[in-house]
Amino acid sequence: MNRRIFLRNGSLAGLALSTFSFSACSTAPDEGQAATADGTPEGTSSDTFELNEATVQDLQQKMSSGTLTARSIAELYLKRIDAIDKAGPKLNSVIEVNPDALTIADALDKERKDGKVRGPLHGIPVLIKDNIDTADKQQTTAGSLALAGHKAAQDAFIVKKLREAGAVVLGKTNLSEWANFRSTRSTSGWSSRGGQTKNPFILDRTPSGSSAGSGAAASANLCALAIGTETDGSIVSPASCSGLVGIKPTVGLWSRAGIIPISATQDTAGPMTRTVHDAAILLGALTGVDAADAVTKESNGKTQPDYTKFLDPNGLKGKRLGVEKGHLKGSSDAIPLLQAAVELLKAQGANVVEVEVEKNTDPLGQAEYDVLLYEFKDGVNKYLSTANAQVKTLSDVISFNTQNKAKAMPFFQQEILEDSNKLEGLESAKYQAAKRKSQTGARQAIDKVISDNKLDAIVAITNAPARCIDLINGDSGGGPGFSSPAAMAGYPHITVPMGQVYGLPVGLSFVGGAYKEAELLTVAYAYEQASKKRVAPQFKAPFVG
Repeated sequence: MNRRIFLRNGSLAGLALSTFSFSACSTAPDEGQAATADGTPEGTSSDTFELNEATVQDLQQKMSSGTLTARSIAELYLKRIDAIDKAGPKLNSVIEVNPDALTIADALDKERKDGKVRGPLHGIPVLIKDNIDTADKQQTTAGSLALAGHKAAQDAFIVKKLREAGAVVLGKTNLSEWANFRSTRSTSGWSSRGGQTKNPFILDRTPSGSSAGSGAAASANLCALAIGTETDGSIVSPASCSGLVGIKPTVGLWSRAGIIPISATQDTAGPMTRTVHDAAILLGALTGVDAADAVTKESNGKTQPDYTKFLDPNGLKGKRLGVEKGHLKGSSDAIPLLQAAVELLKAQGANVVEVEVEKNTDPLGQAEYDVLLYEFKDGVNKYLSTANAQVKTLSDVISFNTQNKAKAMPFFQQEILEDSNKLEGLESAKYQAAKRKSQTGARQAIDKVISDNKLDAIVAITNAPARCIDLINGDSGGGPGFSSPAAMAGYPHITVPMGQVYGLPVGLSFVGGAYKEAELLTVAYAYEQASKKRVAPQFKAPFVG
């Protein structure tokens, strides 16, 4: 299958390519009349939420001064979830709130009162994607009814690190079911357990995926920070569509142990936040070598406990950046934003040259798709074999969906699950060849462009503005998008808000070599500070009613 066609029809692990159209949209179920948290009619600028656009530093200052506590902050966000996610605009981004959140916050407040502050995340509420294990009262289901009721026996490694850092796990976010690896005709942000998540900027537009809930929730100020996961586009695309900073780290920087998998080659979790500074805080806190994830051994000595020290508002001065040539031409409404961003990068002291990356990284995408098909079956079977779920194999999942078709598959089918389940193991010569072509080929292409042009980073359009939600036909259309090269290579990718097209956000991508997060954060932060393109959403009604 031509993956570029596959992406246009239904997105790979995320929504790597988006399109934009002002045709009539099919709206999400139960939309109703949108309203802001305080009851203000949608489309107005009034949003009186006390923690609107609050940063980690803001919240720490409030707790340090005694103005707020970890408990009162958690309570404010939980009330915001009730007002915005479950009522009003009904974003439907939070699939479940943690019933122990306030108890955790109380314990952290006591620690602070006793003089113990664990670090910058102490008392900070975080929402995490519902494919990441939490050993508590919350479920871990990847949005699938087949896994409903599943409660993990132990925390994912990154959740353990999150708790150790003093964060409050506020709840879990909805996602594209099975991280959007179920059907070629899927709709981003929809799951059989959680329903359809909406874009907080214009409510009938896709939030993208598969980390749809994390993106929509963080953008709508339902939490301080959010965590998503990505195989190809699942962090950076929803971050772009919701006007966020998103980081897909180098594969191995964060452990994947305890995360429902797609690909051992490409999977990683990462931060989704409103600022680069907050993303850098979260990124450093969750790094670490994990015996349960062998790839993390490669990160030993290559990570930073504090990435904020690399944030320099003058960080673009003297940097050499390569802009993806193919993104500077065409009919996409995002191209003028990229052109303006390039001029700003130059004005901040960067030297920008044109480069070509995409055409040299498995341009048809068949090798990458084959890798994911093989690795999905292997990874899911291993995960389910030790899980507390009622299904123990991928075959069980397929059978459950078939037997419960009306609820599990009302809009699209499960042909990707079925195709994956037919394949042999990872010893297959076809799998090994596909992995070499996809992963090795992408690494060589990116490394060569960086080396030949002496680049500090590659820049491009993250993806085009959000398309309409369409539960009947699924995701469709094409346009500029830049998730695949870094995804196939396992290299870091940061997206930062670049502006809006008709009220819909678009992100600017920064891509570099393995474990170059610090260098990418320097240029991404400098661009963010110079451009200031983050805008809070206003939950606007559709253009076509």
